[in-house]
Amino acid sequence: MPRQYFALDLRDDALAIAEYERWHQPSQIWPEIVASIRAAGISDLEIFRTGNRLVLVMDVPDGFDGAAKQAADAADPRVQAWEALMNTFQQRLPWAKAGQKWVPMERVFSLAECIRE
Repeated sequence: MPRQYFALDLRDDALAIAEYERWHQPSQIWPEIVASIRAAGISDLEIFRTGNRLVLVMDVPDGFDGAAKQAADAADPRVQAWEALMNTFQQRLPWAKAGQKWVPMERVFSLAECIRE
């Protein structure tokens, strides 16, 4: 199962960061958001933070179609409401393309590959 990584920043504001983290607690995240993630076939998704930088890690099935997930999210009013709420805490990376929120990350090192060689 492939793993994908993405990065995004939060506004550099301690209160906004705390509120963003509060919204991501299991008791606070909207059930429709979890359902939309699962419906896309994503088996696991985690978000990590250091300072105001976020890293999102997703385990997706082979052949995962990110564009189809984006289209489904765009057509879902509840997901759009969640995204609008999250946008109040987030800021785009300086190198993000127009309209891009989470920026895909590229692997630069793999211990497993080094060991195999």
